[in-house]
Amino acid sequence: MPRSREGSPWTGFSAVFAKELADHLSSVLMRILEWLVILTGLAAVYTSVQQLKTLVSEDRFLFLRLFTASSDQLPINFISLVGFLVPLVAIGLGFDAINGEFNRRTMSRILAQPLYRDALLFGKFLAGLATLAISLSALFLLVVGLGLVLLGVPPNGEEVLRMIGFLVAAIAYGGVWLGVSMLFSVLFRSPAAAAMSSIGLWLLFTFLWPIIIRFVAEGIAATPESIATGQPTYAQIMLEVAMSRISPNTLFMETMIGMLSPTTNSLMLGLQISLPAQAFGAMGTPLHFGQSVLLVWPQLTALIATVIVLFAVTYVTFQRQEIRA
Repeated sequence: MPRSREGSPWTGFSAVFAKELADHLSSVLMRILEWLVILTGLAAVYTSVQQLKTLVSEDRFLFLRLFTASSDQLPINFISLVGFLVPLVAIGLGFDAINGEFNRRTMSRILAQPLYRDALLFGKFLAGLATLAISLSALFLLVVGLGLVLLGVPPNGEEVLRMIGFLVAAIAYGGVWLGVSMLFSVLFRSPAAAAMSSIGLWLLFTFLWPIIIRFVAEGIAATPESIATGQPTYAQIMLEVAMSRISPNTLFMETMIGMLSPTTNSLMLGLQISLPAQAFGAMGTPLHFGQSVLLVWPQLTALIATVIVLFAVTYVTFQRQEIRA
């Protein structure tokens, strides 16, 4: 007869969550990746501060420029570095979450205890997401502290709200790649295969996707006149924008631009593929925080929905797997 399970599923969930969170925070690999994010982020902020010191009396949103300004020494801004490095940390947290238990022959022993499969999977996922949140919160506080010390100007209330919005979006973005890595961890029994598949998908969306959608849009919507003149048609541009938003990277960058650049009143980041001058959206009168939230709400919702869908697919796949002793 099947073994009865006593107690609430949440009892097992809390035990898995606490154990996995402790393992993540004490892991050597995670410490290396987290310090990589923190050090590169602080380097970008420090070089930006050197250029911002002259704008103390001129810029109403000076503190937000810490996240968006770049310098000659490091021609990449803070949000670009976060967008590049956070997926690596998330993949490192999830690529062996499930298949690692199979390879260590501990999965059957774990599930032989009064522990549900959904509690195991949910605990591992939330532990990884909590690790990301702790790391990004620490980075956020370090950036704010460094800005206070070097600029000598505190952020106003609207800047604080926008920076909190940045933190929420960054955690959601990391959750997308954590969900991807955990899905591959369920699909593949080899951690190396799961890691390489996750990194390959990240490289596809980061480097190859802009090139792919350019050729696809040109093949579908371009006209002989636009090809001859080198000027894309309106339909071609709109198709490129729509296809670019399939990528979590584009959704994250558009959210960051809308939250951290108050003068952005129209997000068309996909236009940078064809029109580099409009890469950061249409600029105008600074928006209030609520208006910026409405502007980026579709992108932020899409990121959160992607996390939920990925976890749901992972959950269904894991529930249907056969586990033998």
